[in-house]
Amino acid sequence: MQLIPRHDPYLVVRSTGGDTVAFLRGELDLVLVQHLRPDLDALVRESDALTVDIRRLTFCDATGLGLLAHCAGRTRQRGARWRLVCDQPWILRLIRLTALCELLCPEDARPDGPESLPEPVEPPAQTVPVTQAAPADPQPSDPGVIRPVS
Repeated sequence: MQLIPRHDPYLVVRSTGGDTVAFLRGELDLVLVQHLRPDLDALVRESDALTVDIRRLTFCDATGLGLLAHCAGRTRQRGARWRLVCDQPWILRLIRLTALCELLCPEDARPDGPESLPEPVEPPAQTVPVTQAAPADPQPSDPGVIRPVS
């Protein structure tokens, strides 16, 4: 196993021969897609088997799904193997709703696959002291309260 040297907090790549695992984290939106696309395009061109692990994403919009669909299509077009590791129900639901299941073929993590490699080391979380308690959220039953859709 070879760790490809990077200093990108959103993408960590591990490679063994032609098998490559790309761990994505953060919010996969327009800004991050523009940042990651060149690196992911290079991985698509150079890998015999590409696994993209998105279990650490905290957000994914249509642009992010578009990038994943682009990578999956190009990888298969080259005749290489594509895998998408995802265990987050909200992302899986987006994939279903956008009819991308057949193209992306998301799967849960299995202990015998490449995603069982040790996950990338996370930078230490910074803690912020809480000085006062936040006010209680209004109840959805209160008149005039609109609850945001998540």
